[in-house]
Amino acid sequence: MDLKITKVKTPKELPDDSKLGFGQVFSDHMFNMDYNPEQGWHNARIEPYASIVMDPATMVLHYGQAVFEGLKVYRASNGKIQLFRPDRNMARFNRSARLVCIPEIDEAFILHTLKKLISIDKEWVPRAPETSLYVRPTIVAMDSFLGVRPSNTYRLFIILSPVGAYYPEGFNPVKIWVTDKYVRAVRGGLGEAKTPANYAASLYAAEVATKAGYSQVLWLDAVEQRYIEEVGTMNILFVINGELITPPLGGSILHGITRDSILTLARHWNIPVSERRITIDEVLAFHKDGSLQEIFGSGTAAVISPVSHLAWQDQVLTVGDGRVGPMAQRFYEAITGIQYGRAEDPFGWIVPVD
Repeated sequence: MDLKITKVKTPKELPDDSKLGFGQVFSDHMFNMDYNPEQGWHNARIEPYASIVMDPATMVLHYGQAVFEGLKVYRASNGKIQLFRPDRNMARFNRSARLVCIPEIDEAFILHTLKKLISIDKEWVPRAPETSLYVRPTIVAMDSFLGVRPSNTYRLFIILSPVGAYYPEGFNPVKIWVTDKYVRAVRGGLGEAKTPANYAASLYAAEVATKAGYSQVLWLDAVEQRYIEEVGTMNILFVINGELITPPLGGSILHGITRDSILTLARHWNIPVSERRITIDEVLAFHKDGSLQEIFGSGTAAVISPVSHLAWQDQVLTVGDGRVGPMAQRFYEAITGIQYGRAEDPFGWIVPVD
């Protein structure tokens, strides 16, 4: 497929790297591509960042048929620009698309166009330590139709945003709240898809948690409300008696790329790893007998989020000594070291942009 490129005439002013938030400013250009049944995916183009005009009856606005991804671009210590495991993001993009009846993309072509887009906007990759350029690929249903069915037409777009730390706390422990009142997803539903509805389902409980002084919600399974699943924006991992334990991918948990990277590193380091169901009661018991050493979340945006406190019903557990644990620290340094070119990449995870 041909790729048409139209560049901006007047570039925007670059933001101050030292004042970056998350997802607040956007680069000069974006990628767009369209789909219809007759032509398939077509009209691939890089063009100036602009609004997408929609009819009020556009189906995504009414029925939420959409998927998205999230990955980052890093400026390495040697100045080169690189991606971290983008092939896994493209594969997950298609997995999510299948779950909501969106036509699949050519993963290799989208990765090719993404690299071209980044190359055009490479000055937007920030230079300050631990900053990056966040990439948001999205597909939305574009039919103008009020009726519940899959759309026939779609728009795929990719936008870029220079970002600092995801959490205001930075790489410091966060407090999370466990809920047995609200549920997010069930097996066979949308829990393993990066789709807007999956995140909309988490918003109300997240607001309740925030008002109570907690950064995130830790979700339990929706059937028995005993088994730990994931945090609103992260997978969750526990260190118990030196073993790394995380819930399995059973259909209601996102296939986290950072999660997979952690498990790969742990096995490479000969750390015992278990992907198994674990109940909140087990966590309480392990905390009581001193076996619970660390809890931390993992995700593209924050990389590693150590957990200092876990609130469950009328109990608030202090995890470890309330500070960053040694295993969370080790994984954070290893993954960010690879991402920023400070450490060896033994797994071939880094993809250079230019």
